[in-house]
Amino acid sequence: MPRIIDVVDHVNVMDDELVYREPQGGGGDFRMGSQVIVQESQVAVFVRGGQVLDALGPGMHTLSTANLPILSGMLGFITSGRNPFTADLFFVNMKDMPQVPWGTNPPIVLETPGRGVGVVLLITHGVIDIGVDDPVRFVKQYGVGKPLLRLGDIRDRIQSMLLSEVATLLSSSGAESVMDANRLLSDLEGAALARLNEQFAQIGMRIKAFEAKPFTAKDIGTEELRNYVDFETYERIRRLEVADAAAQNPGMGGGLASAGVGLGVGQQVGAALNPEQSALQQQQQMLMMQMMQRMMDQGQSDAPTQPNQVAAPEGEAAAVPQTPDEIRAYLDQLDAKLISGEVSERIYERLYAKWEARLNELEG
Repeated sequence: MPRIIDVVDHVNVMDDELVYREPQGGGGDFRMGSQVIVQESQVAVFVRGGQVLDALGPGMHTLSTANLPILSGMLGFITSGRNPFTADLFFVNMKDMPQVPWGTNPPIVLETPGRGVGVVLLITHGVIDIGVDDPVRFVKQYGVGKPLLRLGDIRDRIQSMLLSEVATLLSSSGAESVMDANRLLSDLEGAALARLNEQFAQIGMRIKAFEAKPFTAKDIGTEELRNYVDFETYERIRRLEVADAAAQNPGMGGGLASAGVGLGVGQQVGAALNPEQSALQQQQQMLMMQMMQRMMDQGQSDAPTQPNQVAAPEGEAAAVPQTPDEIRAYLDQLDAKLISGEVSERIYERLYAKWEARLNELEG
């Protein structure tokens, strides 16, 4: 015969405990007239058949159709209510958990148009005070089916939600620098905390305090950066990096990539490339430099424009890239000229769009 639970409570609550099921094995047998003792900072939630039903606040409760209306309706009592019924009883800890650490793992990607490579990876860390705000909703989300739920069990979920909301707030704020991001971070510790709580309320939780160290920019290589940005952004950053490396290379006449001048490119490429660079980077620099040499030779020629050539707009040498590799090198050279101020943004955008479309045609 099943054991009837006449009195049930839960007093030994761990510091990081969120939800505790009684009995731990599940499926306790209760009956109307049984007593449930709920401690301060607790809520007791009844679950039957995986469905979250009635909740009881702090105090001593004698189970009846009055305080368990939903459960009573489900059971459809037709007698005195002394018949036993099976249910799970979850004790939810409503105390705030202070000084819960969090950090930017992964980093937050912030777009910085016109600055550097156009993106920066923000990193920081701090602490939050967090707790359960809506016990019924929280049990639905995380408690059902578990004998015990502790903070560590959902820490990754909390971290993911927190970073997602901070990133969304940064994006919508128009922040375009680390300084802008830190101004918003200060606001998050005050008025904007309510905006974070709008999302956490959906899982039945609340953040009562938010603290963070100032944002700093994470220093990583281009290859690692591809894990955080889309392919188009990664390709643009890679081209800018190659152009910048060539522009700073003293073996290429102190600014070949940015100015488009220099002699003997073909002979100097091998010595100019950094031996520590990857083969892909070396190949990209080689193609870019060869393309610039070809453009310089054609631009210095007194011969009339050939039918397969095009007259270059302001700031450009006459040349017609033919192959996909030549077009990529040409786009790299355009990036370098934009950085050095030799071409305007209007011309850069027009030329880039034209040759990017041509590259897509050839590779399509």
